[in-house]
Amino acid sequence: MSTLDHEVLGETKLFRPANQGPVTAARHRRNLMCYALVCALGLLPTLLGASAGWRAFGLGLMVPGGGFVAALGIGGVLALGATLALLYLSLVTWFWNGMIVAPVAVWLGSAWMAGAMAGESSSMLGLPATVATIAAIYYFRQRSLTRQRAADEARLIARQAFFGDSLAEVTVSAAAEPVTGTRELSPRDLEALRYAFDRALQPVGEFKGYTIIDQFQPAALRYQINHLGYALGMMQCHYTPSFHGYLSQAQRNLIDTYRVKRVWDYWVLESMWGHLNFSNFDPAAKDNIMLTGYYGMQVNQYMLASGDRRYAGPGSLTFRLNEQTAYAHDAHTLVDSIRMNHARSDFCLFACEPNWVYPVCNMYGMSALASHDRLFGTNYCASILPRWMDALRSEFTDAKGTIIGLRSYLTGHELPLFAGEAGVAHFANIFSTTLGRRLWAVGRKELSFCLAPDGEGGQRLTIPREALSFIDTIDVGNYRRGMLFAYAAVAMASREFGDNELAEAAIRSMELDCGPALDNGALYYERGSGLATLWALEARIMRTGDFHNSFVVGPPASVFTGPLLADARYPEVLVAKAFSHGEDLELVLYPGKQSGVQNLGFERLRPGQRYAVEGIENTSVTADAQGRASLAVNLSGRTALRLTPSH
Repeated sequence: MSTLDHEVLGETKLFRPANQGPVTAARHRRNLMCYALVCALGLLPTLLGASAGWRAFGLGLMVPGGGFVAALGIGGVLALGATLALLYLSLVTWFWNGMIVAPVAVWLGSAWMAGAMAGESSSMLGLPATVATIAAIYYFRQRSLTRQRAADEARLIARQAFFGDSLAEVTVSAAAEPVTGTRELSPRDLEALRYAFDRALQPVGEFKGYTIIDQFQPAALRYQINHLGYALGMMQCHYTPSFHGYLSQAQRNLIDTYRVKRVWDYWVLESMWGHLNFSNFDPAAKDNIMLTGYYGMQVNQYMLASGDRRYAGPGSLTFRLNEQTAYAHDAHTLVDSIRMNHARSDFCLFACEPNWVYPVCNMYGMSALASHDRLFGTNYCASILPRWMDALRSEFTDAKGTIIGLRSYLTGHELPLFAGEAGVAHFANIFSTTLGRRLWAVGRKELSFCLAPDGEGGQRLTIPREALSFIDTIDVGNYRRGMLFAYAAVAMASREFGDNELAEAAIRSMELDCGPALDNGALYYERGSGLATLWALEARIMRTGDFHNSFVVGPPASVFTGPLLADARYPEVLVAKAFSHGEDLELVLYPGKQSGVQNLGFERLRPGQRYAVEGIENTSVTADAQGRASLAVNLSGRTALRLTPSH
């Protein structure tokens, strides 16, 4: 258990946050002081009887577009409204890609334009219109906050009524994990995994089959690469830890593809227009937890499941900008960057894009620390977790006890970006099983989903119309309407905490609603993005505790010393199980194309030892001096083999 666990394990009530945490409150006070100073400066030209141009400029400082009313009279009201609309769009741009210069340019640019457009005299409507705009913005903002606060208070009371019982149920279901070494992938699972292999096994730097829209938000290549890696890492950890071959190669390809400039050079732009940094574009320096956290998890998961430690070496994860400039990193420096950013952040949690702090992304960062601790015996996660949790509770939790979507590091303002408990609980479960279970105890009760007959003898999810929102029906992997991402998120969290009935219903709903289809044997969804398809893949192969265990537990020690399936052709040979108890090797294989003879290569056998091959009558193999052997196997449907030493 994590450091946090002993502190909250006995709590059966939800945390009730204050109106504002201390850092957020300090940011808001600073905002008011700065704005008061700006308003004072904006009023000076009017008070001092300066020229019309200066008066219009000053009013434009007080409110974006306010100066247009002074410069143009009643006709400037339209310009004021247009400027406020443009400011809103600039704030969206700032949120979308960290372009902090966008709202600054709109605000100052509109003030300058108003000053330049003013004639010899200014309209008397300028100051009243500016003050009225300020008052209206303040009034509607406060009214919205008051209503939201009242709704949140009521929801918190409702949550407190069920939370204790729900947490007790989650504690029981989450403890029932599968027995190690007993699992195998189904043919449908293998079809889903072929979607991942088809992308991961193409040459490094090629992106055939990816969703490609932009490189700033969830549709970006990097997130698809991460979740391709997570899915294959879970396969290796839980089903095929004694198979390397094309499975390990696929994961290494993804780790290398992530470092292709096209994937990470969004940070060059964000550094310039977000940090005003025009020289050092190191993607693992300041902020950018969407790289260090997500990628750190992926690299560490691969090393934990495979035993391969190549990415711990200096410079093994180098990001090359051009022939002259490269940023040398490795698994340790990625984690060092996370720790450094935590230490210098007032909020402890730190930013993805310049300025925007996403608590969910920070869960990836904590998970990267936890997986590093498991691999290398460090204590990074436990050392920061108490401060991190205090900040999460006080600065990033709203009045109903929900983790907020994001907060501005500079201003402290929260954006109404929904996060929710159900979609993040399995990530929290990596570094704190207590936090994960507490989140799921709320999420499972508030999904507003109902189990109902699917018309074919099974069950599916039905979502009441009143429970749907615009956000719920958007696939974040392509910004289009679609339910695949929502179903997959529910299925993943349900699997992680042992709510199998809900998980199966969610997966059934994906099959019914999202257009499952096969592309050369690979399962995909016609009504879903690449990222949503990968979440669906992860949900399909997950069982209780799998997400947590693949990052911070790993396979048993026997698979790192016992025989290994080292070579098989893809897609001719699909591996559903590969597990060693130390002396033997259990395999379950399927033909990926047609039935026929396929060659398998084995390693880590005892040199010179003869092995009986159960599953093929009167067959054995003998290891050479390097502990290697090969075997021709006729694959036809499910083919189970077991290599055991002959005595």
